[in-house]
Amino acid sequence: MNWSHDAICITGVGATTAVGLNAVATAAAVHASISGFQEHPYMINQEGEPYMLAMVPSIDPTINGIERYIELVTPAIIEALAPLQQLSPERREVRVILGLPEQRPGLPNNLAKRLSSSIQSINTEHYQIKDVRTALKGHAAGLMALESASKLLATGECEFCLVGGVDSYIDPDTLDWIEDNEQLHIPSNAWGFIPGEAAGFCLLCTEKTANRYQLPIKAQLFSVATALEKNCIKTETVCIGEGLTSAVNGALQVLPEGIKVNQTYCDQNGEAYRADEFGFMLARLSKHFVDPSEFEAPADCWGDVGAASGLLFVNLVCAAAEKAYCQGPVSLLWGSSEGGERSAVVLVTLGEQMGGINGGYYTC
Repeated sequence: MNWSHDAICITGVGATTAVGLNAVATAAAVHASISGFQEHPYMINQEGEPYMLAMVPSIDPTINGIERYIELVTPAIIEALAPLQQLSPERREVRVILGLPEQRPGLPNNLAKRLSSSIQSINTEHYQIKDVRTALKGHAAGLMALESASKLLATGECEFCLVGGVDSYIDPDTLDWIEDNEQLHIPSNAWGFIPGEAAGFCLLCTEKTANRYQLPIKAQLFSVATALEKNCIKTETVCIGEGLTSAVNGALQVLPEGIKVNQTYCDQNGEAYRADEFGFMLARLSKHFVDPSEFEAPADCWGDVGAASGLLFVNLVCAAAEKAYCQGPVSLLWGSSEGGERSAVVLVTLGEQMGGINGGYYTC
């Protein structure tokens, strides 16, 4: 994707997480390194101790199944679409691409179909959700959806596209599955992760559309690349980060000469597999980073949020630019799915006079 006068822009964000019930609160909590970890009120693990989880505090812990997913996505969708509420009453159609968890125990039956139906009912006089496409691809799903959305917008197939991701590891069957696979972070397993839940969304349109409606441009989608890792977690193979290296390298190759990544947001969650993969990628591509050690792993705050990860990273990038605490205009986001998908995205944040990395001013 080349930088152009009609780039793909992010004009709205929305979030529901264990550390914030909206995008602003979530970003502020992560910036302050606030943790949302808590003991489950009644479920215990195989060691007889309460599960340590990152649950959204506004949702009753007894709610499971599709109802929990609906409670996660609804406020985040409404928040991300808020910029359209400022426009004239004419109804604008919005396409939706939603990243969902990979198949696993504890997922609601017909999750994609039932969640799509619920999302299509979220309409106002200002917008109508026309179509919902889903991808059950796990951690990388949201970032992969950004690529699909950019193609729809670039070809004029739609004017606005809402991209999101949602996940919840809180179901009892899912927690048992995590523990059985020795992935649960407990005193006897320091290399496990804290299960979380969240929803993240962002509203995309072309720069031409944003300017026509005088919508705020929070960031521009500079490049997206996806690859497949052959040596997956939970197998006997050894991962040396080839898939992640390919995805990140693909996203970075289009950067102008001399431009480097200022900060990275990724889905590191404490597992040795992911840490090793990250290390191998950096060993190969460190020349593309201002500081390879400058990365954010928000799972330390909101737990592992699976398919919601990528779009929540977008929220963090936008907030860091708006509040001027990022290290520069170029952010790398990446996610790794257990099924092997690896997706990497470069976002560029811009100042009032635009221009970004090709001249002008940026917000940081």
